[in-house]
Amino acid sequence: MLQFVVHYSLHLILPGIIAYVFFRSQWKKAYLIMLATMLVDLDHLLASPIFDPNRCSINYHPLHTHVAIVLYVLLLFLKKFRFISIGLILHMFTDSLDCYWMSSS
Repeated sequence: MLQFVVHYSLHLILPGIIAYVFFRSQWKKAYLIMLATMLVDLDHLLASPIFDPNRCSINYHPLHTHVAIVLYVLLLFLKKFRFISIGLILHMFTDSLDCYWMSSS
């Protein structure tokens, strides 16, 4: 249960904090864009089963691979895609914590 609360708190609250602290003049726009990056989880629809609480998303789903993560980091350098990049990086960070959580239990 704690893992669930931490996971979804990081997905929903951390982008808002980042948006407010670093992009205060346009924090609402930044927050909504970062939330929209959760659509990256549509790649879970390609897996069978679609949801497996004991599966590490990182390097399993196509948009959660190390190659994709490198592309998300590279997007940081393009101002037009900065909010998207930050949202995707935060998403991958959150999902990687789940992998760590599973391996340590």
